[in-house]
Amino acid sequence: MNKFVGFFITFVGAVLFSTKAIIVKKAFADTDIDALTLLTLRMVFSLPFFLVAAYLISNKAGNIKMTRKQWIQLLVLGISGYYLSAYFDFVGLQYISAGLERLILFLYPTFVLIINRVVFKQSISRTQTLALVLTYLGIGIAYFNEMQFDTTNPYFFWGSFLIFLCSVTYAVYIAGSGKVIPFIGANKFAAYSMLIATGVLFVHFIARGDYSGIKQASHMWTYGLLLAIMATVIPTFMLSAGLAKIGSNNVAIISGIGPVSTIVQAHWILGEPIHTAQIAGTVMVIAGVLLTGWKTQSVETKAPAD
Repeated sequence: MNKFVGFFITFVGAVLFSTKAIIVKKAFADTDIDALTLLTLRMVFSLPFFLVAAYLISNKAGNIKMTRKQWIQLLVLGISGYYLSAYFDFVGLQYISAGLERLILFLYPTFVLIINRVVFKQSISRTQTLALVLTYLGIGIAYFNEMQFDTTNPYFFWGSFLIFLCSVTYAVYIAGSGKVIPFIGANKFAAYSMLIATGVLFVHFIARGDYSGIKQASHMWTYGLLLAIMATVIPTFMLSAGLAKIGSNNVAIISGIGPVSTIVQAHWILGEPIHTAQIAGTVMVIAGVLLTGWKTQSVETKAPAD
């Protein structure tokens, strides 16, 4: 029963995470809100939850005090994973479909593999090499198919490049987190890195000097609230609970539903078409990503409980 609960909450969490692109696209379609303002609203509504989480973690018995090096690592990774990555993602979604965004973003495990090979000198197995080939072939099929149906969009390549940068910066965050989490714990790392990114984002928003978007009609705030609660806070805690119940391998496999969920939601809610080549490319990308991170349960490592 415990495993069933773990599978269920992980599945729901992955689906909720996949709603992010749909909500962002709807916000752009229904309002004149810009990417930075929308992202700021998301973080404003998310902030109280992560403040409470950080407070509770920091006041627990046995809380681990971080070293100066760990604070610097947390600062760099927070900016990369939750500020730069999110900003590139929101801006890129102005120019490409939600389905294609999710596929490009889903490449991040392959970038983690490459970073670990280049920076941390970890070997790449034959299975993982095959996974890389399969993943990028799938992206190529889906991408060139999308190009044929989006020929009038002059910013198609720019939007794709921004989502690519989003995937790379998020991969930096994931690869780096594996070196920090074993020492400070997963929940503390997530809460603190989110707070750091939020602070940097607020500085960006204030420095821009245009606050008109925040003062607009309340329906703009609704999208920020949906992004914060439904697509950020709830799935974050659900996937954390899933990790504790069923392990990272199973969570990785179940999370493969993300691109499929986004494509289906984009079709039903946004009216984005679904094509055979897109489906084929999606299947190949998901298969490649799962192979990329394939490990046997016997060698799986887990971060210590907070």
